[in-house]
Amino acid sequence: MDNVIDTARGTTLGKGGVKIYTVEHVLASLRGMGVDNVLIDIDVEEMPIMDGSARYFVEAIHKAGIVEQNATRNYLEIKEPISYKNEVLGIELLIEPCDKFEVDVKVKYNTRVLDEQQASLLDIKDFEKGIAPCRTFVFLHELETLISRNLIKGGDLTNAIVFVNRKVSDEELDRIATFFRKPKVVVKECGILNNVELYFENEPARHKLLDLIGDLSLVGRPIKGKVTAVKPGHFSNTSFARKIKHTLLF
Repeated sequence: MDNVIDTARGTTLGKGGVKIYTVEHVLASLRGMGVDNVLIDIDVEEMPIMDGSARYFVEAIHKAGIVEQNATRNYLEIKEPISYKNEVLGIELLIEPCDKFEVDVKVKYNTRVLDEQQASLLDIKDFEKGIAPCRTFVFLHELETLISRNLIKGGDLTNAIVFVNRKVSDEELDRIATFFRKPKVVVKECGILNNVELYFENEPARHKLLDLIGDLSLVGRPIKGKVTAVKPGHFSNTSFARKIKHTLLF
């Protein structure tokens, strides 16, 4: 938790000059699959983005296999409510006592194509099918900013759901198609590019829940508590995790 050094568009860990970017999806996968004792060997600076979800990490865990150890799992049990707020941004996170791990997430973007959504996880056993496949998302203007800054050169339109919250010209869409080496890019009636089909109507909210699970795993122990989050993001998630850890473990 204390090794978080950046939360811009993902959670970055760093120590001794070494940085590992975008750790939240693999951490969520481990938590969702009940793995709490693992060594990860990585020879690059960033975890693979794959399709922007945790699905392939879950599949890799299945393939590697899980060995149950002869030891009692050490939970972090919430005895009293702990909260985090950013009133300027309207962000609220709360964790309350519960005999298991539950999460409820609400997001609101005030756009026609992506307004208010809610997603819940009442049993961690539902993570694999209900949360792990849910992909990250981006608005078209954010994508264009990254392109203009000569970033995401290795990116692909299969890495994220792209929401279009304004009218765009055919010329703009053609430029995007050219950049990503696609024959054609169009905007579907639901307001997303034709690069993907949504797995769930509330897939963005489910992905925010996925990110929250990954970031909260940085407290170092599986949690027993009910989390309620409004407009969570990596900075607030990791700040909240730090507050939980320092409140209960120090």
